[in-house]
Amino acid sequence: MLNSSSISRCNIKSYPQSAQFDGKRFNNKIPRQQLGLTELAKLFWDFAFNKPKNTVPETALPLIKLDAQQLAAAADNSVFRLGHSSLLFKMQGKYWLTDPVFTQRASPFKWFGPKRFQPAPIALEDLPPIEGIILSHDHYDHLDYHTILQLKDRARYFLTPLGVGDLLISWGVAQEKITQLDWWESENIGGIHFVATPSQHFSGRGIFDSNKRLWCSWSIISDDFRLFFGGDSGYFDGFKQIGNKFGPFDMAFLENGAYDRRWADIHMLPQDTIKAFIDLNAKWLFPIHNAAFDLAFHQWDDPLNQIVALAQEQQINVSMPQIGQGVQFLQPQQEKPWW
Repeated sequence: MLNSSSISRCNIKSYPQSAQFDGKRFNNKIPRQQLGLTELAKLFWDFAFNKPKNTVPETALPLIKLDAQQLAAAADNSVFRLGHSSLLFKMQGKYWLTDPVFTQRASPFKWFGPKRFQPAPIALEDLPPIEGIILSHDHYDHLDYHTILQLKDRARYFLTPLGVGDLLISWGVAQEKITQLDWWESENIGGIHFVATPSQHFSGRGIFDSNKRLWCSWSIISDDFRLFFGGDSGYFDGFKQIGNKFGPFDMAFLENGAYDRRWADIHMLPQDTIKAFIDLNAKWLFPIHNAAFDLAFHQWDDPLNQIVALAQEQQINVSMPQIGQGVQFLQPQQEKPWW
């Protein structure tokens, strides 16, 4: 049975003011590569019947459980790894969530679809008051209906790319809480500048809404710090443009997981993540989009092993905290491998 986040033809709007919108759909700067019917059929067959071993960990991963008291005692300018692309930032004494997914599956179905390796390190009901939620796009592993329903009355602000805010309104989020932005547009909240920056990806939650909503990355800037949250993206020249415009970044949270050469234009391979980090002119790399869901064909820990090795070759500082662990993003440290 589909849950209420399944998509129908309603609530799809036009955004003629956007250079990314062609009158029907949003588009990347560089068109996506298209797989032929034979390649697509093989891909679906492989997902259904030909998954390799070890795409899911055999035992529970190390996890540091969190509660509101711990978060209240944490230093300002901290970030906590919640799993996949869900991060909890403590900035100026207030809490911000990115792409929060707390449910068991990244799927429109409760009984089918990618299942998280283990629960999040903090329950939704135990979260402190949330200042804002930052969303990169509408895919199920980044935007979860049931999570939003539980947070819609507890968060003051929702920052989204174009179209995603309209979807949230249809879910019952108050319109006055939502700011939806095109690429390069920004919003200032409490002295923090949130810029919706480009990414190379796509959108859609059902049959009828392919690329009807925009996708983005986020540059988060204050007098004290500069952060980059990449969302999902293939490697493209936009990273260099963002780095030139808003860098140097203190920390870049970049996708490193669920990759495959067949879709490298929309999900970076580990070597692409390194190139994006260099383009962004960042000081520390914090890899995300891993260790939570089985969304590809690589072993679950391959992203972690590869990114550490590549970072060592390039003398890049990489922060790899355990799930639930906090990091001070202006004073990070290199953690010991936990996987």
